[in-house]
Amino acid sequence: MKTFFFIAAPVLVIGIGVLSIWFPNALWWYILVGPLVLIGLIDTIQAKQAIRRNYPIIGHFRYLLESVRPEIMQYFVETDTEGRPFNRIWRTMIYQRAKNQRDTTPFGTQMNVYDAGYEWLEHSMYPVAAEQIWADPRVFVGGPDCKKPYLASMLNVSAMSFGSLSKNAIEALNWGAKKEGFAHNTGEGSISPHHLKHGGDLIWQIGTGYFGCRAQDGKFHPEKFREKATMEEVKMIEIKLSQGAKPGHGGILPASKNTPEIAAIRGVEPYTAVHSPPMHSAFHDAKGLMNFIKELRELSGGKPIGFKLCLGRREEFDEITQAMITTGIKPDFITVDGGEGGTGAAPVEFSNSLGTPMRDALHYVHNQLLGYDLKKDIRLIASGKIISGFHIARAIAMGADLCNSARAMMISIGCIQALKCNSNECPTGVATQNPKLYKGLDVKNKAERAANFHRNTMESFVHLMAAAGFRTPDECQPKHIHRRVSMLDTMTYEELYPSVKTGAFLGVEMKQ
Repeated sequence: MKTFFFIAAPVLVIGIGVLSIWFPNALWWYILVGPLVLIGLIDTIQAKQAIRRNYPIIGHFRYLLESVRPEIMQYFVETDTEGRPFNRIWRTMIYQRAKNQRDTTPFGTQMNVYDAGYEWLEHSMYPVAAEQIWADPRVFVGGPDCKKPYLASMLNVSAMSFGSLSKNAIEALNWGAKKEGFAHNTGEGSISPHHLKHGGDLIWQIGTGYFGCRAQDGKFHPEKFREKATMEEVKMIEIKLSQGAKPGHGGILPASKNTPEIAAIRGVEPYTAVHSPPMHSAFHDAKGLMNFIKELRELSGGKPIGFKLCLGRREEFDEITQAMITTGIKPDFITVDGGEGGTGAAPVEFSNSLGTPMRDALHYVHNQLLGYDLKKDIRLIASGKIISGFHIARAIAMGADLCNSARAMMISIGCIQALKCNSNECPTGVATQNPKLYKGLDVKNKAERAANFHRNTMESFVHLMAAAGFRTPDECQPKHIHRRVSMLDTMTYEELYPSVKTGAFLGVEMKQ
């Protein structure tokens, strides 16, 4: 192809020149041919891309097609049941509920109910009228040492910080939370003015960078924490140990992205590189974590304090449960994030091959709390691809008390799963700091959509519970959820995820 170019290029250039002798207007062809010849010459000289060097001009089409491949797949190739991480069926459902449109489905399910992995909830021959039970199911979060328990919705916004999301997206989610009375997790980037503008309930997440409560040396600053923790909008505080998409991985905020606004929110110097280490400096073991929980509870005036983790080494979580007993200090809640969780950017190996999936992690954590008779004082929050009323029901059956959702909430305010969260080029203005893009996201409109999605999803959950004959969410048990493990075999979640008896681990020799 390179040989052909070196023959064709001079032939075209000379040919147009000769032709112009009789047809002067032929010189206009140089406007097209000239740039192409120049591009071809550059292609043959450059050494970075072998495709361009071997196939001048034509090689560019390979990169063009590659750049639009996600859009071609999403709009022209994938079926309704395909697409990752969320297929078109789920995305369409979120859009419909967010827009208050009809979300019923015609002509039966598109799922193959005999494929391994298909799941369903048992219904009752004696269902309950949904309007006769709870219209808005909520759960009190706060153990014996909590002075200001929080009555939380069973579906809330999972951790996404200002920086990963645009200010317009943050405002829309928070305003939606205010409208429907659910909580909005700040993510580890601290509390921004955009989190406060509309007065929605906040779960303030404290990460390893201690943004918002950070001393000059990067360590935890008690007084700065107290100042924000006692704000009326802050209802709970969450210590981030790890997240599903990249557990055990720190991060860095490049100096170029550390604008004066971001710096002021995070409590750092602007235009400096800011590190979020993989581990906390405020504690170094399980007992230290418990003491830190106690400190934060006192500094906050008795608000619910918990931690978020993606389950890794199980013996380390065992140490945490044992520390609860030996110290007498317990968190008010634990958020279990699954390895399938999302983020704006994560190394491929971390995203694909590190961290326990949510259901497996939830099962283990729930059993640990049951076995040590701790569950009665600690609420479990499930986080990891929570989209529908069924997903909430399944998490509740496995021991969760409430759920957090991130990507479904993003989709509700306009995310189209463009998979450009890590490029600052989100076309809908949700996951970008580019003002030309996020200004297209209308806060008022998207806030209404977030509120609609929450309300309609919770209504779906209530109707699902009513169809199963449950009068309270805790009646939904593992035995009521079925999973097909092969074409001919099914198992209940009780068989797949057996529970231990309350107090079963008490009296067992603990690690010192």
